[in-house]
Amino acid sequence: MTVHGCRSCGAALTVPVSRVALPVHTYQRYGNGPGSLDPLLEPGTFAMDPLPSGSPGRRWAELEAGEAEALGWYAPRFAISDGPAGQVLLAPGDVRGVFIDPALVGDSACCGLDGSEPNMVCVTCGTPVATRIDDCGLWQAVWLEPLTTHVIEEGPGPHPVLDWRDLIDQRPGIPPSEPDGGWHPMWTAAVASALAHLLAASGGDPILIPDHRVAAIFRPTLDRLVDPVNARSECTLVLAGPGLPAADGHLALVPEHPQTGEHWPVARPVKPVPLAWDVWRHLAFHRDVKPVGLSVPIPPEALPPLFPSHRLDPDGRIFLKVLARLPEVRRPWLRAIYDRGRRFDYCFYVF
Repeated sequence: MTVHGCRSCGAALTVPVSRVALPVHTYQRYGNGPGSLDPLLEPGTFAMDPLPSGSPGRRWAELEAGEAEALGWYAPRFAISDGPAGQVLLAPGDVRGVFIDPALVGDSACCGLDGSEPNMVCVTCGTPVATRIDDCGLWQAVWLEPLTTHVIEEGPGPHPVLDWRDLIDQRPGIPPSEPDGGWHPMWTAAVASALAHLLAASGGDPILIPDHRVAAIFRPTLDRLVDPVNARSECTLVLAGPGLPAADGHLALVPEHPQTGEHWPVARPVKPVPLAWDVWRHLAFHRDVKPVGLSVPIPPEALPPLFPSHRLDPDGRIFLKVLARLPEVRRPWLRAIYDRGRRFDYCFYVF
C-alpha cells in the first residue's frame, strides 16, 4: 500500500491508496456553478502530475531559446509554471491528519476554495502540506505539496491493476448526458484531448469516420477547424481496443488505461489516437435501447437519443494545453488552428 506523509515530522497524511493515471479532466473548469463538481478521483486512489505546477510562473517571453521545447512545450503559452514537479492528487476523503488553516485561505475564490496556494497544514507540526479545491465549476480535489510531503510507505494499495478485459466488465464508462440534458463535463474534456491528438495524427488531411457514434462526436468540430482544400489524401478513423476487431483504418481511436495511462497498442502503419477509457468504453460498447416485445424494425427517429440534442463543444483550455505539448503543432496549418485560441488568453477556445 502507498501512504503519503509529512516531510517535516513524518506523520501519515493519507489512507492507503493505489496509483492511477492523471485524469484528462484534472484542470478543467466547467461552467460557473453553483457548487463544485464531483471528486476528481475515486476513493482509495492517487495520481501524480509530472509537470511543474504552482508558483512561481514564468512568462513565455522570459524563456531562453530552446528552453520551452526542452520542457515539452511546442507552442506559445501565456506563462508556464516554474514550480516543483510531482504534485500528488487525492480524493478529499482520503487525507488524514490535516486541516484547513483559515489564515492560508485566499480571497480569489467564488463559492469555495480555488486552490491557488496551499491551504491545509499538518496537524502534528503545522507545516503547509496540501491544497483543498472545491470552488464552483471545479472538480473536488486535494493536492499534496511535493516539497513538504513524500511517500512514507509504498505498495500496490487497495486497487489492483486490471487487465483490459477486466476493465470492460468492471468499468462500464460514463454516459454522455447529465441529468439536465447537457453533456457530461468529462466528455468535453476527453474529446478535447483526443481532438488535439487526432488533428496532429491526421496531417491536415480530411478524416473519414464510418462509425456514426464517433462521427456525431468529432465531425461537427472537425468540419469547423480543418480546411480540406489543400489536402493530399483522405484518412479513416476507426475504433480499436479490447473486444474489437484489429484496426483497419489509417487512424485508430484507442482507449487509455485509467490506472496505468497506457494506450491500447495498434500495429503500424495505423496511428493511435488516445481517448479516456470512460468515454471510449461507452462509444465502443453502448448499444441503442430498443423496446421489448416488438418484432418489427424500429426506425432510428423512434429510438431514445444516444447523445444530448445539442452538439458537443470540446473543452477549449484542455484542447490548447494538449495541442501545445504535441510537436506536430509546429506545422503551419496546425499552428494556425492553435493560434485562434490565443486571442482569448487561453481561457477558452471558440470552435
